[in-house]
Amino acid sequence: MKITDLRTVIVGNPWKNWLFVVLETDEGLRGLGEATLGLSTRPVEGALHELRRFVLGQDPLAIPRIWERMRQGWYLPTDLVHITAMSGVEIACWDLLGKALGAPLYQVLGGPARDRIPVYANGWYRGRRAPEEFAARAREVVRQGFRGMKFDPFGAAQGVISPREEDLSLAIVGAVREAVGPDVQLMIEAHDRFEVPTAIRVGRRLERFGIAWYEAPVLSTDVEALTQVGAAVPVPVAAGERFAQPADFARLGQGRTVLTWQPETLSVGGVSGIQQVSALAQAYGAGVAPHNARGPVCTAVNAHLATWLPTLRILEYFVVDAVPAATEVLPGLPRVADGVLPLPAGPGLGVELDEAAAARYPYRPDNFMNLFEPGWEHRFLGESEEGRRR
Repeated sequence: MKITDLRTVIVGNPWKNWLFVVLETDEGLRGLGEATLGLSTRPVEGALHELRRFVLGQDPLAIPRIWERMRQGWYLPTDLVHITAMSGVEIACWDLLGKALGAPLYQVLGGPARDRIPVYANGWYRGRRAPEEFAARAREVVRQGFRGMKFDPFGAAQGVISPREEDLSLAIVGAVREAVGPDVQLMIEAHDRFEVPTAIRVGRRLERFGIAWYEAPVLSTDVEALTQVGAAVPVPVAAGERFAQPADFARLGQGRTVLTWQPETLSVGGVSGIQQVSALAQAYGAGVAPHNARGPVCTAVNAHLATWLPTLRILEYFVVDAVPAATEVLPGLPRVADGVLPLPAGPGLGVELDEAAAARYPYRPDNFMNLFEPGWEHRFLGESEEGRRR
């Protein structure tokens, strides 16, 4: 089998543009990957087109060889743009391998470690930053069957947070805890907001809510700061979504204070990168909770990885109404029932991109969500003033 073409497909949606990778082959099989990188769509798209010279004519089933051709051809890149582009191609090759063998990806990886995949909800809060509003929406998440949920209560804070804003943030967490009861896991997202002293103070105040973890409280590429916060707060700290190299998790593991790891499959080397992170997690006694906030192909590949991962803690999952286009452009996308995902079905990733549906959602230049701008939690991006009032 040889790769005859590498194409990109962009799907615009209100939060970010999704960037998909399609590999065509001379045997008629098509591989699907994803290379979404937050708001950096055009840079990764350009990088993918530059990768064509390294992958056209190559055997997509020789995945380590393809990876080395890309890595060496680009002179050993370590930045997120290039690694994300390479990861998108790598995932599409795994999709082709599964299709060629007639087996789902998790079987190709060695078989399932579990029969159902535990998940927690994200993307469920959209509206006023008020305790009663977060509480009402949290109750709805529980009614949908989720037993865990993640949210950022900290508004537009960056570096420090005022006493008034800090108290409001903690009141939101408290209202959610009261609304959902003691048995629902609460993952508190901080989006790299704080300086170390602020992160420590806030983390200590979160203890009384019995949270599952405190995510990215400081710049999450600063391993020393993460380790310092992890040692000082009485709640688990989670991090890792911004790492581009599996070796970064080894550095994190050496500190022994941050042991919930969140590798981003699309930016840490694809399937092979997650395999390496899982091996490191076993060595350091850490658990893996893959970051899954990019796009629907990312969800599909992460469902297979979560089925296989021996070190899995839980998988992030965006509620369906958060991004309704996902199931339209990717029929067969796994759906949550009673707080878990079933095992994926079908060869490879088990999903196919509906390119006609994708064409109805062109690239959007207006969907930049600034997490440090007041009101970002409304997610009004690209809407008219009339839409905002509704």
